[in-house]
Amino acid sequence: MTQTEAELEQNLIERLTGLGYEPVTLRNAEGFKANLKAQLEKHNKAKLEKHNKTQFSDGEFKQILNYLDKGNVFDRADRLRYEMEFKCDDGDTFYINLLNTEHWCQNQYQVTNQITQQGNYKNRYDVTLLINGLPLVQIELKRRGLELKEAFNQINRYQRHSYGAYNGLFQYVQIFVISNGVNTRYYANNRKQEYKQTFYWADQENNLITQLEDFADSFLEKCHVSKMICKYIVLHKSDKVLMVLRPYQYYAVEAIIERVKDTDKNGYIWHTTGSGKTLTSFKTAQILTQLPKVHKVLFVVDRADLDYQTSKEFNDFSEGCVDTTDSTKQLVDQIAGNSRLIVTTIQKLNRAIKSQRHEAAMEGLKEKRIVFIFDECHRSQFGETHKNIVKFFTKAQMFGFTGTPIYCR
Repeated sequence: MTQTEAELEQNLIERLTGLGYEPVTLRNAEGFKANLKAQLEKHNKAKLEKHNKTQFSDGEFKQILNYLDKGNVFDRADRLRYEMEFKCDDGDTFYINLLNTEHWCQNQYQVTNQITQQGNYKNRYDVTLLINGLPLVQIELKRRGLELKEAFNQINRYQRHSYGAYNGLFQYVQIFVISNGVNTRYYANNRKQEYKQTFYWADQENNLITQLEDFADSFLEKCHVSKMICKYIVLHKSDKVLMVLRPYQYYAVEAIIERVKDTDKNGYIWHTTGSGKTLTSFKTAQILTQLPKVHKVLFVVDRADLDYQTSKEFNDFSEGCVDTTDSTKQLVDQIAGNSRLIVTTIQKLNRAIKSQRHEAAMEGLKEKRIVFIFDECHRSQFGETHKNIVKFFTKAQMFGFTGTPIYCR
C-alpha cells in the first residue's frame, strides 16, 4: 500500500477528530496565540467568573505570555505543572491553571497541522496536539517506506531552528511521536535523547502497537495521553531532562496503584536487569504517597550501599523527595513523623521493630496503611527478618521488584 505523507496526515487528523479532538486551523503566530488565549479562558472559566470576568484583556494575556516565555524545556515542563499567580488589570489577584494534572481528562483538546514558525529557518510542523491551547504533543510523519530516524532527525532540526520562536511555546512539547504509518514511536522532549531511546507503545500483554491508527486509538486517546503527560513523565531534577515511562513500566505502576486502591493483596514486579527498575519503583512510590489511604511508603533495600545509591537516584528524579536514614533511631523518627517516602535497609527496619528502645514510638504504626516496596526482593523475602516485618505491620501491603525471580514449588 502506498500512501503519501499528506494522506497519512489527513487520515490521522480525521482519526483524532473522531477521538474527540477539536480540529483547528492555525497558520501563523498571531492565530496560534489568539487560540491559546481562548483555550486558557475556557479552561479557567470558573475561576474567571468568580472575579466577574469572561476573558483576559490584551494586557493580562501579555502577562501570561511573559510568564510562559521563561527558561529551557525543563523549566517550562516544571512550570506547566503549577498554577500561575495572575494579576488582573484592576489589581485583583488569583491563580490560573495551565494544565489540570489531578483530573487529567478535564482539559481542552485540539488538533492542528502545518503550523509554520520562523526562527533561524522557517519550519512547518506536521500534526500538533494542543491541550488548553499549548502544544504538548508533536507528531512528525514520513511516508510509508521511509526510515523513522528521518522524522527523529527532523524534530532535532526544528528544536534547534525554530522551537524558540514566538515566545518559545513549542518548548512546552512534552512528548514527540514519529511515524511512517507502519512503525510509530514516542519519546520525551529531551535534547539529550538518542534515537535508540525512542519507544514503541504496547498493550498489557506486551504486544507492540506499531500502526499509526492503532497507536492513535490507544496512546493518543485524550485521557491516556493526558495521563502520560501528567503522571508518567518524570522531570529528572539532577540532569534537568524529561523522561517518559516505557509501556511495561507504565503497566507495572498502574497494576500496583490499582492493587493498593482496590485490595490489600501483595505482589511483585519482574523487570530484567537494565530495564529501568529504579525509575519504575520511583514513580510507583511517588504516586502511592499521593493516595489518601496510604500512610507512608517505605522503599527497602538489603544493603547499606544500596540505601545511599537508591536515595541518591530517587532524589535525582525529584530533589528532596526522599528522607534517607543514617541510623535506626533516625528511621524510627521518620516513620513516626511526617515523612511520606523513606528509603532504608531491611536491617534497620528489623532493629526498629525488635528493639525495646523504640517500642513506644513504633507501637502506633502497627495498624497504619504502610506500603513497602522491596528492591531485589528475591534476596530479602525469606527468613526471620521478613517474618518479623509481616507480623509487626498488620495492615501493610508489600511489593517486590526483582530482576531474578525465584519460584517456589
